[in-house]
Amino acid sequence: MTKNLDITNNPDPKKLKAITEHIRLLHQCSLCPLMIGPVVAPAPIVTRIYLIGQAPGPHEGKFGRPFAWTAGKTLFRWFSTIGMDEEQFRSQIYMGAVCRCFPGKAKSGGDRVPAPDEIANCSGWMKAEFDIFKPRLVIPVGKLAIEQVFGKIQLVDVIGQSFERTIYGVTCDVIPLPHPSGASTWFKKEPGISLLAKALIKIANHPEWRSALETVGSKQ
Repeated sequence: MTKNLDITNNPDPKKLKAITEHIRLLHQCSLCPLMIGPVVAPAPIVTRIYLIGQAPGPHEGKFGRPFAWTAGKTLFRWFSTIGMDEEQFRSQIYMGAVCRCFPGKAKSGGDRVPAPDEIANCSGWMKAEFDIFKPRLVIPVGKLAIEQVFGKIQLVDVIGQSFERTIYGVTCDVIPLPHPSGASTWFKKEPGISLLAKALIKIANHPEWRSALETVGSKQ
């Protein structure tokens, strides 16, 4: 489950205390009867970079952290190309999600897409996180996450670009990424290959990412 971090090493103890309490309450959530627990949440950190995932898969619950299975391996391989391995990323970037529990399987055999009321229920947790962090860089991963920011849209219209948006009253830069699921072929062929590369370059050049890299470097 969540890890206890040394508050003396954190630049903002008040925010760390707030997000620690937030995650404690999040783990107690039971608003959606069709969702399969446990709630999946990251360790409490203070950051200005916020990743929006879609929803946990069937394996994340037993590991107690987001992107802990095969999609995560691909995602963290992407981020390693711009300077951060998995544990460094987890220590610097908060990993939220549209929904925080596994939705279960659809009749088609894939993971069930969360219902609108389930997305609405979980949006309160995301709003609280934006209130705490006031993030300056937001990285939505996958179409469901991207559509929470942009509405219905095609990946080719947003991947590889940076946008300024106001989310829950917080103005930030948004750089979307495709979902790294093994079932997806979008990022494995053109134009997905080139657009993903452009998106990663934009993240790498963002001031908040560079600041996070400096923090990682100072701890080595």
